[in-house]
Amino acid sequence: MTSPELGYDPAFLGVDAPFPHVRGVETALLDYTHFSIAMHPDRRLAAVTGVVIDGAQIVEVERSRDRWSFDPRLPASAQTGEDVYADNDLDRGHLVRRRDPAWGAPQVAERANADTFFFTNCAPQASAFNQGLQLWNGLENYLLDNAVTGGRRLAVFTGPVFADDDPPYRGALIPRRFYKVAAFMDAGELAATAYVLDQTPQLPDLELSRVTSARAATGDAPPLGPFRTFQAPVADVAQLTGLDLGVYADVDRYAPAAGVREQRWRLLTGYGDVVLS
Repeated sequence: MTSPELGYDPAFLGVDAPFPHVRGVETALLDYTHFSIAMHPDRRLAAVTGVVIDGAQIVEVERSRDRWSFDPRLPASAQTGEDVYADNDLDRGHLVRRRDPAWGAPQVAERANADTFFFTNCAPQASAFNQGLQLWNGLENYLLDNAVTGGRRLAVFTGPVFADDDPPYRGALIPRRFYKVAAFMDAGELAATAYVLDQTPQLPDLELSRVTSARAATGDAPPLGPFRTFQAPVADVAQLTGLDLGVYADVDRYAPAAGVREQRWRLLTGYGDVVLS
């Protein structure tokens, strides 16, 4: 019998909020506790993850030693595993954050927390944390606290932006950008916002990562540029990723003037820069 908590729930917000599919790509859909992941067959990473978050029922699950593993439902060769992350400065970057699906009954929250530690739910991210990445990681909290009405519920879609010129490394292509699309109810209506994280300045030469780590450990500023977080139109994210995001583009709360795509993106330096109306 299927667990009622298994997988992304498109009715979670009280209206239809569908899980996006990638146009023209046959992905493998995997359901976990309160979230789902569609794996890209060529990139061996998630094309899109979708999680439903009930901010009123979040359970703080203590983080123990991280133990990442392959999802046995897919061949290991279809997943990006430890060989890409070992002995370098790349993090196993959670796509669905560890705490986001951890809500509800304690045993359900514990299972959801554990489910986030499959290799299907991570992607290579440069580990030099700074303002941009901290901002990115806290966007769900900000939206739950400030944008969501009707029970503080949120649906979030996250994944890498795949590009043909992403830098090759150990048999994988390292994504330079990541996207996030958040859907929520605002004044009784579906609303959405979208964001892009750019780690391009952190990835000029991954083989120099040990030098970068050593300098950071001694307190020296890392020689690479910062992560950058942008608010972007949902339609732009759809164009970048090939995701079907039509329903969310129609209710986008961010509507910049027409122009060159990247020039319409809003560089975020803090949560006060986020446009929600």
